[in-house]
Amino acid sequence: MRLAALISGGKDSIYATYLASKEHTVEYAISVVSENPASYMFHYPNIHLVTQQAALMGLPLIAKKTKGEKEKELDDLEDAIASLKGEIDGVVTGALASSYQKMRIDSICKRHDLLSIAPLWHRDPVEYLHAALHDNFEIIIVGVAAPPLDAKWLGRKIDHQCIDDLVALNKKHGISTVGEGGEFESLVLDCPLFLKKMEVVKAETNWSEKERSGTYDIKEIRLVDK
Repeated sequence: MRLAALISGGKDSIYATYLASKEHTVEYAISVVSENPASYMFHYPNIHLVTQQAALMGLPLIAKKTKGEKEKELDDLEDAIASLKGEIDGVVTGALASSYQKMRIDSICKRHDLLSIAPLWHRDPVEYLHAALHDNFEIIIVGVAAPPLDAKWLGRKIDHQCIDDLVALNKKHGISTVGEGGEFESLVLDCPLFLKKMEVVKAETNWSEKERSGTYDIKEIRLVDK
C-alpha cells in the first residue's frame, strides 16, 4: 500500500512512519507549517527542519502553510492530502491518544477514500518510548509548556533516565509521559529511516518565566555519517 506520512519533526509522527514502512511503502511526506505557535493540530518548534528530515528519508515533501486557526487549519491539511489523489492509498499519522486529532484526520481520509493509519494509537506510552530508543531513535525535547517542566528540559535528550523522570512527573503531576497534552514537543535527530544523522551546531533557548514555557530553537545543524 502506498502511503503519505504526516510528519511534524517530532517523535510520534516519525516513529509511526518507521513502523508503517515495515509493512507498506511510504511515498511522500506531508508537513503543515503553522504560523500559530498554539495550533490545536500542528507541531510548531523547529518545523523548518522537516524539510531536512524528509530529504534524509528520501521522501518528496508536500509542505503546506497555514495560519493555524482552529478548524480552518484542517482545510489546509486536506488540500495537501487531496493534492496526492491517485498517488497514495492512505495516510499515516502519529496519533497516540488525542481523539481530537485522529477523528479529524480520519474524516479527511474518508472523504478522499484513503485509509487512515495510526500505528501508535492507544499504545502504552512508556513502552512506546522505550521501544523507540531500542529502535535507535535519537530524540530531544524542543518545547515545554507545563510546570514543573522548565528551561532545563529544553534540548534534553530523551534517554531511559529521561523516561523515568517523565514517569515520575506523570505520577506526581499528571503530565503525559509523551507530551500528548502539549506538555512538551520533541525533535528526531536520527532514526533508521535517516541516511545520515542530524547534529545540532547552534541553538537558542527561549524561556518565558511568566508563561512557564519555552522553546529550543535550532539555528544550525550538520549531517553526520552513521
